[in-house]
Amino acid sequence: MPVANLLAGKTAIITGGTTGIGRAITLAFLAQGCSVAVNHLGLEKDQPHLDSLVSEAEQLKSTNASAGSLAHLQGDVTDPSTGPALVSFALKSFNTDRLDICVSNAGICTFAEFLDLDSALFAKTVRTNLDGAFYVVQAAARQMARHNSPPGGSIIGISSISALVGGAGQTHYTPTKAGVLSLMQSTACALGKYNIRCNALLPGTIKTQLNEEDLNDDEKRKYMEGRIPLGRTGEPKDMGGPAVFLACDELSGYVTGAQLLVDGGLFVNLQ
Repeated sequence: MPVANLLAGKTAIITGGTTGIGRAITLAFLAQGCSVAVNHLGLEKDQPHLDSLVSEAEQLKSTNASAGSLAHLQGDVTDPSTGPALVSFALKSFNTDRLDICVSNAGICTFAEFLDLDSALFAKTVRTNLDGAFYVVQAAARQMARHNSPPGGSIIGISSISALVGGAGQTHYTPTKAGVLSLMQSTACALGKYNIRCNALLPGTIKTQLNEEDLNDDEKRKYMEGRIPLGRTGEPKDMGGPAVFLACDELSGYVTGAQLLVDGGLFVNLQ
């Protein structure tokens, strides 16, 4: 993405920001001058992802003096205290009293047959994808409405094309993504009076760690590519530009309660 400093001087929090879509949005924000505090689970297996993100952020800063700064904090979004802690951490890390952007991205997706789906997987998916989004968005909104001067900000919920269509192996997942979309619509109504914009990004088939195994299967990948008008599955970096658009007041200042599909045209070609 070209460097245009569209988010110069802004401060953002992003949950699940060390891998996949969250990582791509983090890097896009940094390139546009935004300082970003990312949340992660702090698992040993994820340490290489965190290390490489820190390294990439430092490299970006070395080649672009106007790039934003990166900070990171361990925490589980299913814990209601994680959202407020991340907000406070971001403000302290970047020596500011203003939170401008919140991206609620953390999520899980484990494919499972409906008849065999156990209650533990269902509960974990709902707690992470929907409860976690609610807690983080509420914490960000409280800062933006009550402590930002003047009030205002942009909140982006990472939903999914799965909010609009069914999936046989995703009966526990698709309702949570529909919930994130609905959360953005309702918070847009609740928070407009504080000049807080709330929008949803709906990625289509984006190759991340969640579906990498499926897309490494040549037959499955070719089937998916055949359904997508642009002829390819998405990459995490495809989400960066749309997120910057929704975060930037100059570009999307009159956009709230909206849903933006980033799917290569898949939805309109479903048959």
